Amino acid sequence: MQFPAELRYTKDHEWIRLEGNVATIGITDFAQHELGDIVYVDINSVGKELAAEEVFGTVEAVKTVSDLFLPVAGTLNEVNALLEKQPELVNSDPYGDGWMVKMTVADPAAVAALMSSEAYAALVG
Repeated sequence: MQFPAELRYTKDHEWIRLEGNVATIGITDFAQHELGDIVYVDINSVGKELAAEEVFGTVEAVKTVSDLFLPVAGTLNEVNALLEKQPELVNSDPYGDGWMVKMTVADPAAVAALMSSEAYAALVG
Protein backbone atom coordinates (compact mmCIF):
# COMPACT_ATOMS: atom_id res chain seq x y z
CA MET A 1 0.00 0.00 0.00
CA GLN A 2 1.09 3.52 -0.63
CA PHE A 3 0.97 6.55 1.66
CA PRO A 4 2.34 9.59 -0.23
CA ALA A 5 4.74 11.63 1.91
CA GLU A 6 3.29 15.00 0.85
CA LEU A 7 -0.09 14.19 2.43
CA ARG A 8 -1.23 14.21 6.06
CA TYR A 9 -3.43 11.46 7.53
CA THR A 10 -6.03 10.83 10.25
CA LYS A 11 -6.74 7.89 12.53
CA ASP A 12 -10.07 7.62 10.68
CA HIS A 13 -8.19 6.86 7.41
CA GLU A 14 -8.70 10.13 5.56
CA TRP A 15 -5.87 11.98 3.79
CA ILE A 16 -5.53 15.70 3.22
CA ARG A 17 -3.46 17.74 0.75
CA LEU A 18 -3.15 21.46 1.58
CA GLU A 19 -2.48 24.13 -1.07
CA GLY A 20 -2.63 27.57 0.52
CA ASN A 21 -5.80 27.43 2.60
CA VAL A 22 -7.61 24.99 0.26
CA ALA A 23 -7.45 21.30 1.06
CA THR A 24 -8.31 18.23 -0.98
CA ILE A 25 -9.53 15.25 1.06
CA GLY A 26 -10.11 11.57 0.36
CA ILE A 27 -9.80 8.16 1.96
CA THR A 28 -6.52 6.30 2.13
CA ASP A 29 -5.39 3.33 0.11
CA PHE A 30 -5.68 1.28 3.32
CA ALA A 31 -9.31 2.39 3.84
CA GLN A 32 -10.44 1.63 0.29
CA HIS A 33 -8.73 -1.76 0.50
CA GLU A 34 -10.47 -2.59 3.79
CA LEU A 35 -13.88 -1.44 2.50
CA GLY A 36 -13.68 -3.38 -0.76
CA ASP A 37 -15.42 -2.29 -3.95
CA ILE A 38 -16.83 1.22 -3.50
CA VAL A 39 -20.26 1.51 -5.13
CA TYR A 40 -21.53 4.90 -3.89
CA VAL A 41 -20.23 8.10 -2.30
CA ASP A 42 -22.77 10.37 -0.56
CA ILE A 43 -21.66 13.87 0.41
CA ASN A 44 -24.38 16.45 1.14
CA SER A 45 -22.40 19.01 3.11
CA VAL A 46 -21.15 21.43 0.41
CA GLY A 47 -21.28 25.02 1.61
CA LYS A 48 -21.39 24.01 5.27
CA GLU A 49 -18.89 24.94 7.95
CA LEU A 50 -17.87 21.79 9.81
CA ALA A 51 -15.68 21.06 12.79
CA ALA A 52 -12.68 18.73 12.74
CA GLU A 53 -13.74 15.07 13.00
CA GLU A 54 -17.35 15.90 12.05
CA VAL A 55 -19.02 13.55 9.55
CA PHE A 56 -19.15 15.09 6.07
CA GLY A 57 -20.58 12.13 4.16
CA THR A 58 -20.57 8.39 3.70
CA VAL A 59 -18.95 5.87 1.42
CA GLU A 60 -20.79 2.67 0.52
CA ALA A 61 -19.03 -0.53 -0.39
CA VAL A 62 -20.63 -3.81 -1.42
CA LYS A 63 -20.85 -5.03 2.19
CA THR A 64 -20.80 -1.89 4.37
CA VAL A 65 -21.38 1.85 4.72
CA SER A 66 -18.74 4.00 6.43
CA ASP A 67 -18.82 7.59 7.67
CA LEU A 68 -16.32 10.10 6.31
CA PHE A 69 -14.75 12.38 8.92
CA LEU A 70 -13.34 15.84 8.21
CA PRO A 71 -9.64 16.01 9.16
CA VAL A 72 -9.72 19.72 10.13
CA ALA A 73 -12.34 22.46 10.57
CA GLY A 74 -13.46 24.49 7.57
CA THR A 75 -16.05 24.99 4.84
CA LEU A 76 -16.69 22.38 2.15
CA ASN A 77 -16.50 23.97 -1.29
CA GLU A 78 -16.69 21.15 -3.81
CA VAL A 79 -17.48 17.47 -4.18
CA ASN A 80 -15.69 15.39 -6.80
CA ALA A 81 -18.44 15.14 -9.44
CA LEU A 82 -16.69 12.18 -11.11
CA LEU A 83 -17.57 9.97 -8.13
CA GLU A 84 -21.29 10.20 -8.86
CA LYS A 85 -20.84 8.13 -12.03
CA GLN A 86 -17.53 6.45 -11.21
CA PRO A 87 -17.32 5.68 -7.47
CA GLU A 88 -14.79 2.95 -8.30
CA LEU A 89 -12.20 5.73 -8.77
CA VAL A 90 -11.84 5.66 -4.98
CA ASN A 91 -10.54 2.08 -5.31
CA SER A 92 -8.36 2.57 -8.37
CA ASP A 93 -6.91 6.03 -7.61
CA PRO A 94 -7.59 7.08 -3.98
CA TYR A 95 -4.95 9.85 -4.00
CA GLY A 96 -5.70 11.15 -7.51
CA ASP A 97 -9.02 11.10 -9.36
CA GLY A 98 -10.69 9.38 -6.38
CA TRP A 99 -10.48 12.46 -4.10
CA MET A 100 -13.77 13.30 -2.37
CA VAL A 101 -14.00 16.98 -1.39
CA LYS A 102 -12.21 20.31 -1.49
CA MET A 103 -12.56 22.71 1.40
CA THR A 104 -11.37 26.04 2.74
CA VAL A 105 -9.44 25.27 5.91
CA ALA A 106 -10.19 27.44 8.97
CA ASP A 107 -6.65 27.03 10.37
CA PRO A 108 -4.01 25.75 7.94
CA ALA A 109 -1.64 25.07 10.86
CA ALA A 110 -4.05 22.35 12.04
CA VAL A 111 -3.08 20.25 9.02
CA ALA A 112 0.52 20.04 10.23
CA ALA A 113 -0.71 18.45 13.48
CA LEU A 114 -2.09 15.44 11.58
CA MET A 115 -0.11 12.24 11.03
CA SER A 116 2.79 12.01 8.59
CA SER A 117 2.88 9.15 6.10
CA GLU A 118 5.34 7.31 8.37
CA ALA A 119 3.09 7.67 11.44
CA TYR A 120 0.03 6.56 9.46
CA ALA A 121 1.88 3.54 8.04
CA ALA A 122 2.84 2.57 11.61
CA LEU A 123 -0.80 2.94 12.70
CA VAL A 124 -2.15 0.57 10.05
CA GLY A 125 0.76 -1.84 10.33
